Amino acid sequence: MDRPLVLDPSVLRAAQRIYRTYCVLHPKNDKRPYGIAIHRKSHRGQLIFREHPVLLPGECFVSANQLETEIYRT
Repeated sequence: MDRPLVLDPSVLRAAQRIYRTYCVLHPKNDKRPYGIAIHRKSHRGQLIFREHPVLLPGECFVSANQLETEIYRT
């Protein structure tokens, strides 16, 4: 989990949308998520606030660091 995985671009975009929505709706929230658990096919995701997430079958984890890096790259 320390190394970012290469993700399908559509999964990464969906995770970025979820993360951006959270940041816009909660701009003053001090609690930063560790990342997002997102289903590879449905692109439904959930913010993760625990250090060691438990993933369901078909889900992958996108760390907040990876999301922020990708957001600033575009």
